[in-house]
Amino acid sequence: MTHLSVIDALLQARRSATPADAQPLAASLSGPDQAYAVQMAVMAQLTGQPGVPQHWKSGGPSRDLPLTHAPLPPDGVWTSPATAGDWTFHQRGIEIEIALRLGVAVDAAQAASLQPDAVDHLIDAMAVSIEIVDSRWQQASAAAPLLRLADFQSHGALVLGEWVPYVRRDWAAQTCQVTVGDQPPLQRQGSHSLGDPAWLLPQWLKHVCALYGKVPAGTV
Repeated sequence: MTHLSVIDALLQARRSATPADAQPLAASLSGPDQAYAVQMAVMAQLTGQPGVPQHWKSGGPSRDLPLTHAPLPPDGVWTSPATAGDWTFHQRGIEIEIALRLGVAVDAAQAASLQPDAVDHLIDAMAVSIEIVDSRWQQASAAAPLLRLADFQSHGALVLGEWVPYVRRDWAAQTCQVTVGDQPPLQRQGSHSLGDPAWLLPQWLKHVCALYGKVPAGTV
């Protein structure tokens, strides 16, 4: 099996709305570069459009571990309030996140010199967002990590709240409340895995510039 088999499996899973078996493909990808190549190939087939995708998922469980990145199919990016009842999901988890929107274009030379504490001038707006987590693999979160990365890092859909001007916050003091159905609200404080959502921008910008050469203003 090769990475071409992974591309075919993911596209078929999306077209048929039936998750694929990850087990035969577990050793098909040699590393993150091949997983990212699968992402680009699948995205090209889904959109039929060249150029930098407008929406991305980027992050990780902590600053001490490698970050991962994935483009997001545009038909699964919605404005809040959103209704997802007609959308095919197999897993339907949620992650509460902060979306950041670039106010200026960034090229590879600019990205290479960025430091995490000097990125505020690049951001023009932020929004509360909900990512719906899903998988095109039958094994879902038990699939091989590289296969999950190739599958847009288990992305299902993105719901964007109202955009507000970007300001640096005390994220350790930021609270988040989530209500699901009739269940009691859940409240957390300072729970962002990276401490500051803007911390990842240098790594994400370098990644996108390595693939496309430049990241346009307006990219989220």
